[in-house]
Amino acid sequence: MSDRTKRVARHLLPWLISTAALGYVFGIAIDWESIPKATEGADLTLFIVITVADKLAFFLAWAFIQAKAIRDFVEPVSIRRLISVKGAAELLRTGSNLLSDGAFLFGVSQLVRDRLATVLAVIVIPFGAHFFVLLCQATLALGFVGAPRENLAVWIGAGIGWACAGFGVALGQLGYWRRLLDRVGLGAWADGADLKKLLPIIGWFAVFASFDVVIQGFASRAFGVTIPWIDLVARIPLLYVAISLPSFGNFGTREIAWSSLFSDYGTREELVAFALWTNTIFAVMHALVGALFVGRAITLWRQLRQARAEGDVVRSPILHDAIDR
Repeated sequence: MSDRTKRVARHLLPWLISTAALGYVFGIAIDWESIPKATEGADLTLFIVITVADKLAFFLAWAFIQAKAIRDFVEPVSIRRLISVKGAAELLRTGSNLLSDGAFLFGVSQLVRDRLATVLAVIVIPFGAHFFVLLCQATLALGFVGAPRENLAVWIGAGIGWACAGFGVALGQLGYWRRLLDRVGLGAWADGADLKKLLPIIGWFAVFASFDVVIQGFASRAFGVTIPWIDLVARIPLLYVAISLPSFGNFGTREIAWSSLFSDYGTREELVAFALWTNTIFAVMHALVGALFVGRAITLWRQLRQARAEGDVVRSPILHDAIDR
């Protein structure tokens, strides 16, 4: 297989998976006539309020954590600028998480000098820290959810997660990651990185994970689906794995994940309706947040291009916003 064929396959495969998931959920799994009945027990007003709060909290938490990673490990860029770029990228999240994350990474790379280090600060550090927190969350829940036979997916997921983490640590001990950083020109950056700065990021993700369990519990209860708290703790990490798969706005993957992971606590129609309503509200919020910030992001982009065209370096402001402290 040629390199070009491999590249095409690598780009097309995620969308084929997403299309298959959408076809299954909307063409087979959903009994559209049952959706109105499945929402009869829901307090939709309360559910919408909780879900909107969930999305706003998710956006702000990730924006500030990624901003902290960039400022701690790359350079002290204005948080206001970073949030503007993050907010504008949310417009693309309406269609694809990958496109939104890619747009944010590209936008941030225009604000800093070390673009390779930006990849680590925007993607590797936050997502790695979040993965570690979710893995610990699922592992702690194992002592409360019962025997492996009753919660096989959680046990398998935790086992695979720790195997991957152990493999990564082993590669580090063998010097693989350091050689890779040297090869891409980040050896000096690695020497100057203070790993103690990872601890606050992990701590904030732990706080966010606790909030996530609470808000999902309240949202599902407002929809009329009561899921035990410990099962939310155990299975939300698996939910994150599912919705991290390439998809069109998480439509398809979220419905399959919720109806599979929490089938003991509601009918398939109720769980699919819950996930479908959640996705719809999230899509609207992505569009609204993106529209709110896209003008500011475009203005910032033009200022950066003009400064570079004139040969100026984008300077740090003399006065900083309070959130930059």
